[in-house]
Amino acid sequence: MKIFVASEESDNRIAVVPEVAKKLIALGYECVVEERAGANAGFADYEYENVGAKIISRDNDLKLFDVVFSVNFPTLTFKDGTIIITSKIIDLSLCKKQKLTVFSLNKIPRTTRAQYMDVLSSQASLAGYKAMIEASHEIGRAIPLMMTTAGTIPAAKVLIIGAGVAGLQAIATAKRLGGVVSAFDVRASAKEQVESLGAKFIEVKSEEKIDGVYAKEMGEEYKKAQEKKLREILPSQDIVITTAQIPGKRAPVIIKKDMVETMKSGAVIVDLSVSTGGNCEATVPGQTVEQNGVKILGFNNILDLIANDASRLYAKNVFNFFELLMSQMEIQPDISKINDDIIKSTLIAHNGNIYNT
Repeated sequence: MKIFVASEESDNRIAVVPEVAKKLIALGYECVVEERAGANAGFADYEYENVGAKIISRDNDLKLFDVVFSVNFPTLTFKDGTIIITSKIIDLSLCKKQKLTVFSLNKIPRTTRAQYMDVLSSQASLAGYKAMIEASHEIGRAIPLMMTTAGTIPAAKVLIIGAGVAGLQAIATAKRLGGVVSAFDVRASAKEQVESLGAKFIEVKSEEKIDGVYAKEMGEEYKKAQEKKLREILPSQDIVITTAQIPGKRAPVIIKKDMVETMKSGAVIVDLSVSTGGNCEATVPGQTVEQNGVKILGFNNILDLIANDASRLYAKNVFNFFELLMSQMEIQPDISKINDDIIKSTLIAHNGNIYNT
């Protein structure tokens, strides 16, 4: 079986790193990597060649490959029935036309069994870390409490909105840097996790409560209470990192433009929900803008700034999923009939049919 690793058009990450290529080859697969595909993530072509992978240009016949690994769906021409393991941006018309078999790892279920393949969690963890690092670069002041002969510098106040994987990692990073950290989340279960990291959990007084893995859109009464609470807190914050998203929907607008006006000059907002619309009304996708002295960072893909480690984690997720898929195909060669919950949840297209959209 021949595996092709495509370069990414607008992403610094790569789906297979040399370490994982070596594992694939050890299992008997032929691993072929597009030239310079790993360059933006810090992986040179010779590193792949050193572990036994082949390097080719895009001019080669891509219809020779059975499986394609990618971060974003590759809009290239492959043979009918090619298996593509990717994460997002799937061209359904191309899937149907070429009768591709496509799996989206963004649809991995949040279960204990699937955690080794959970690309959303692995990538979100790095995004949360990097968001806090970028904020610390932009803030123009020290993060920890510092006592000097010239006087005392108070610790920076950091607010994390959304205590999922990215939010929790942002909290942990802010604490390590010495910030005074608060966090907010609509899920009641997040309180224990936030407090276990040494941050203060901000609660909104409302009878509407949710729990579980994912956030959901709240009612108008809750939103009003949430806004009132944030209006009280935002003026004292130095750094705000927003990570709130709702599966399948636009990200909730939590910080309105007039709320930014109440923040101190020099404060920084990092909006990690840009890809689904953004949590801050003043965010401009792909830009750093300033409003009333407040910097608002709207990274389209913050993982581009930490592509090496993001690629390492993503590649391990892909490898684990591929091993599961191959083991299931040995039992049931017809992919559409595989009864495994992880395979069923991630299958997007097969033999001209579309699933799980």
